[in-house]
Amino acid sequence: MSANNDSIQKTILVAVLLCLVCSIIVAGSAVSLKPIQVKNKLEDKKKNILAAAGLLVADKTIDEQFKQVTTRIVNLETGEYANETELGKLAESGYPVEKFDQKKLAKDPGFSDKLVGSEDPASIKRKEKYAAVYLVEKEGQIDRIILPVHGYGLWSTLYGFVALESDAKTIAGLGFYAHAETPGLGGEVDNPSWKSLWEGKQIYNDQGDVAIGVVKGKVVAGNPKEDNQVDGLSGATLTSNGVTNLMRFWLGKQGFAAYLASLEQGV
Repeated sequence: MSANNDSIQKTILVAVLLCLVCSIIVAGSAVSLKPIQVKNKLEDKKKNILAAAGLLVADKTIDEQFKQVTTRIVNLETGEYANETELGKLAESGYPVEKFDQKKLAKDPGFSDKLVGSEDPASIKRKEKYAAVYLVEKEGQIDRIILPVHGYGLWSTLYGFVALESDAKTIAGLGFYAHAETPGLGGEVDNPSWKSLWEGKQIYNDQGDVAIGVVKGKVVAGNPKEDNQVDGLSGATLTSNGVTNLMRFWLGKQGFAAYLASLEQGV
C-alpha cells in the first residue's frame, strides 16, 4: 500500500517549511533594504528642515541643498553647544551628530528626564537633555535657526521644525512632518496657507515672556497681542491648543530659551 501523502504530519511539515522559507525571504529583504530605508529617512528629515526654513527648491537634490545647513548639538540645560566630551559620550551611545535621533534619545533614561504634571504642558512624558539644531549662515552670520519641536495634539504627537530669523525672536516658518490628526480638521496643520500665517510672528511679548500661540477663530487685527497670535484651526480646538503648548514648551525655559538667549548675546 502506498504512503498517505495527505497525512496530517506531512501537511504540517509542508506548512512549517513554507513559513520558514517565507521568513528567510522577508528577513533577507529587510536586511538588504535597511540601508536604503535609513538613507530615505535621513533625506526626508533634511527635506523637512529645508521646507520649514523656506529653503526647499525643486531643481536641486536634497543633499546639495542641505550643504548650506550646519548641524550642532545643544545641551538644553546650559543652552551651550555640546563639548567634545559630551559629543563623544553621545556617539558612543549611538547618537553621533550625523545620525542624531532625537526621538530615540528622548526614550533613553541616560539622556532624558521624566516630566510630570505642570512640567509637561506638551504631553511628551520625557525630555531629552540634548537636541540637534540646524543653522544656515550667510556671509559668516546666522541667517536661519531651525529647531525641532514636538507635542501632543488631539490624537497624536506632532513632530516638526520651527525656523527662526537671525534675531532668534521672529518665526520664519513652521512645518510638521509626522502626526495622526484628523484630516480636514487638525490635519490642517499641513495646509500651506495656515503654515504661512506663522511667518513674521514674534515669540515673545513686550515683557519678554514666550507668548506665541494659536487663538480660537481669527486673530483680531490691531489687537495688542496680534504679533504673537496665529489663526486657529477650524473645528480643531484641541489640536490648536496642542500646537500652542508645544511651541511655548520648546521655545520656553524647558526647551531652547537658554540657547536662543546665547545667540542674542552673540555667544
